[in-house]
Amino acid sequence: MMRLSDPQWTVLAPLIPAPVKPTNRGRPRRPDRDVLDGILWVLRTGAQWAALPSEYPPKTTCHDRFQEWNERHVFPAILAALYELSEEAQLLDLREAFIDGTFSAAKKGARTFGPTKKGKGTKIMIMVDASGVPLAVHTCSASPAEVTLVQDTLDASFGLDFPERLIGDKAYDSDGLDADLAVLGIEMIAPNRRNRRKTQDGRSLRRLKRRWKVERTIAWVQSFRRVRTRDEVKAENFLGMVQLACIIILLRLISG
Repeated sequence: MMRLSDPQWTVLAPLIPAPVKPTNRGRPRRPDRDVLDGILWVLRTGAQWAALPSEYPPKTTCHDRFQEWNERHVFPAILAALYELSEEAQLLDLREAFIDGTFSAAKKGARTFGPTKKGKGTKIMIMVDASGVPLAVHTCSASPAEVTLVQDTLDASFGLDFPERLIGDKAYDSDGLDADLAVLGIEMIAPNRRNRRKTQDGRSLRRLKRRWKVERTIAWVQSFRRVRTRDEVKAENFLGMVQLACIIILLRLISG
């Protein structure tokens, strides 16, 4: 079973807001920890809500609570708080960051997806720090080129600080992107495509050897089957699942 550890819950509990309309009518509200454990079971297994084992609260309770938190933007707020905790614990290294995108196949009925050679799906953009700690996550249709999604990914950053250098593969080789990031004080490092003039210093390109860190983080995110394959009809619900996966990754780093 997928359950939060006591140290993880100690970190997370103060970050979960009280219900909007507390009421004394009807059945008592199920504890947030129990419900979140049920949501995490769906996130980890990729199973339908109806398949929730009896050890967890009912499917409607878990789904409704997930919907409530997602609509109230609770997950981005938690990510921002965990970012600050990571800074305080000196877990972040913003001297350089890595960016990459991955593909999640969208099942029938999903909204806001794009056709690609792999089929219809959603693109997940991830930025991590020099150690592979998640800094930002953004989801969109799979059709746009990754070079056009960098600014949106930066806008989705969990914190306010930008990295000194942003490192990507050839997909991010663009004079326009270089110029836009330079305004923000970010140096874009990406190998030039064959049809492009040489604009990168060979010494800077050595940093590409560490791109495995963002690939490792992507593998961590995709270990949650609800993220690997998109079942959510609404794009905002799928983003909520991806954000929740990042929350668990950050919790593991912070709580040890």
